[in-house]
Amino acid sequence: MYNCIVLGTGPSGLTAAIYLARANMKPLVIEGPEPGGQLTLTTEVENFPGFPDGIMGPELMDNMRKQAERFGAEFKRGWVTKVDLNAPPFKLLVDGIGELETKSLIISTGASAKLLNIPGEKENIGRGVSTCATCDGFFFRNRKVIIIGGGDSAMEEANFLTKFASEVQIVHRRNELRASKIMQDRARNNPKIKWGLNSTPLEVVAENNRVIGLKVRNNETNQEEIFETDGIFVAIGHKPNTAFLAGQVKTDDTGYIVVEAGTTLTNIPGVFACGDVQDHRYRQAITAAGSGCMAALDCEKYLEGNAVQDWSQTL
Repeated sequence: MYNCIVLGTGPSGLTAAIYLARANMKPLVIEGPEPGGQLTLTTEVENFPGFPDGIMGPELMDNMRKQAERFGAEFKRGWVTKVDLNAPPFKLLVDGIGELETKSLIISTGASAKLLNIPGEKENIGRGVSTCATCDGFFFRNRKVIIIGGGDSAMEEANFLTKFASEVQIVHRRNELRASKIMQDRARNNPKIKWGLNSTPLEVVAENNRVIGLKVRNNETNQEEIFETDGIFVAIGHKPNTAFLAGQVKTDDTGYIVVEAGTTLTNIPGVFACGDVQDHRYRQAITAAGSGCMAALDCEKYLEGNAVQDWSQTL
């Protein structure tokens, strides 16, 4: 029987583990198939406070894990296939481990960026392919970049990238965009933004471990061509990793866990959510880490028998 099990080892899960371990709660942290989360796919992180010269994403995650281990957090590798959250103790079936029981649960399984699954895409993540303009836009100052997508997030990221890039080309497989009219208008009125509509991406072209182009098919002429570029940003959405919960925790229409405003409380007492699994807006390492701290404090008060609503009103 564990006091708390933390699912996920991104910035939110590891921060929660650090706080719980320091509080002598002896948490168990379950690592999924991508230990360290999305930051392990990032090269240099320049916007995480405390690292004026930047730090490599995998190194940052490794440091956070070592910090949690130093205070007594236990780590196990496995994949949660089934949960029973009807009443504590909560039960988890973990592939490679078996059944585990815990008094409380912190869900920090993150959200995975949707990819195109075309040749050259995954291999070049961190080498010119990115899924986060806010994270990596700075690295493309005075360069040509491509945004793939047709929704509001794609338009927003395209406008953001014009702060750095010399040219931003929006590539979308249809002739019409899904984005709202106001977001489309902002993009169309930006002189730095060019258009590659009705173009289906076929392959990310790279040379010497660096992206140099995007091969597309013109859907009107059926002809293939290569758009030259220094970077490709895939902006076709994210998918929260909540399928394993089988509807036992309240989520919104897109699968993100719903938490009580200003807390990490889910609709199930003793179950908390932090990081990108409940945040479809910011999706930054620092905001994920902050919510991980909140989850640990909420969880600690729960385990001590204090309702979070009660103690939070005294602050």
